Amino acid sequence: MSDDIPEPVKVTKSYYDSDDAHNFYYTIWGGEDLHLGIYESENDSIYEASRRTIRHMADRSGLAGKKARVIDLGGGFSGSARYLARNYGWEAVVLNLSETENRRGRKMNKEQGLDHLIEVVDGNFAHIPYPDESFDLVWSQDAILHSDKRPKVMEEAYRVLKPGGEMIFTDPMQADDCPEGVLEPIYERIHLQSLGSPGFYRDYAKKLGFEEVSYEPLDPHLTRHYARVLQELEAREHELDGVVSREYIENMKKGLRHWVEGGKNGYLAWGIFHFRK
Repeated sequence: MSDDIPEPVKVTKSYYDSDDAHNFYYTIWGGEDLHLGIYESENDSIYEASRRTIRHMADRSGLAGKKARVIDLGGGFSGSARYLARNYGWEAVVLNLSETENRRGRKMNKEQGLDHLIEVVDGNFAHIPYPDESFDLVWSQDAILHSDKRPKVMEEAYRVLKPGGEMIFTDPMQADDCPEGVLEPIYERIHLQSLGSPGFYRDYAKKLGFEEVSYEPLDPHLTRHYARVLQELEAREHELDGVVSREYIENMKKGLRHWVEGGKNGYLAWGIFHFRK
């Protein structure tokens, strides 16, 4: 990677390109998605809860039944794009930093007969490589937190949307009233100085000219999701033998406990944003 690429981007790419991260997420997270889930019961699998989030987000869109072009910012294994392509017939671009995830995404798109509707692009969503007004929907799940240039990401999303287009996304955030200093262990893990907040996204979207259609707070699901991932990891560690290092597993357990603790203390937020240009 060239020296003009910001350090947080390099760190994030290196992390998600690693065999440890790739094998962990693919094995433990359900094989399709890398985002947080909406839980109806404690017995829901991570896969079921993650799929429910996609359905819940898609139901908010005014594009159902219409032809649409979507860009998924930080789309991981392209699982959300496959859902939208299969169930809505939408064309999708997945703009994702990790080349390792993208290779798997392209393979799965082809295996599931959806590669004609989905283009997977290696790239940084702070610099979306498409012209103005290229998309009907900007979609993102739990990815913008990794950028140290969140205002630029929002600006880029606004730029590439057609007039009347929508932005629907989720992101793990710090609560608007989060005390200073309490989330340092989480910041350290994601190699950043802060998280976004509901107030930041709502205010900056308004500044750009977005209309706020809705914000649905779903904070308890963040805590439940990270607790569920920790539970699954501890129950299935043997499946990771030989493909994920012991150091990675122990660091992941530690990191998941920080997220659970922050959620239980009310320091974290999570929800679905819906804006219209």
